[in-house]
Amino acid sequence: VQLQASGGGLVQAGGSLRLSCAASGRHASSYDMGWYRQSPGKEREFVARITWGGGGTYYADSVKGRFTISKDNYKNTVYLQMNSLKPDDTAVYYCAAGPRTVDGALRPRYWGQGTLVTVSS
Repeated sequence: VQLQASGGGLVQAGGSLRLSCAASGRHASSYDMGWYRQSPGKEREFVARITWGGGGTYYADSVKGRFTISKDNYKNTVYLQMNSLKPDDTAVYYCAAGPRTVDGALRPRYWGQGTLVTVSS
């Protein structure tokens, strides 16, 4: 499975960006997908995930109400719409795909290359 992320950039606080992640390869459409981010000096953290069919979503508390994850099943592409961005959202954002754990979480098996989001104050 290959994941190609895009859409990062520089935005002012309060602004919006939309990230995209196109998945390809065998069985790509059968995996749950999600977004993680990593800021300098910090560990990679979970942001949002969506089930393979697109019917179930889950968010980190830090982005709930501001970010929306969605999926175009025909294109096998996942999106992350980010609104009301804050400087703390500055990070490299990675998309991931993988199986679902027994408690419903995403277990990343494949990673995209990362896309940088910078939010200026």
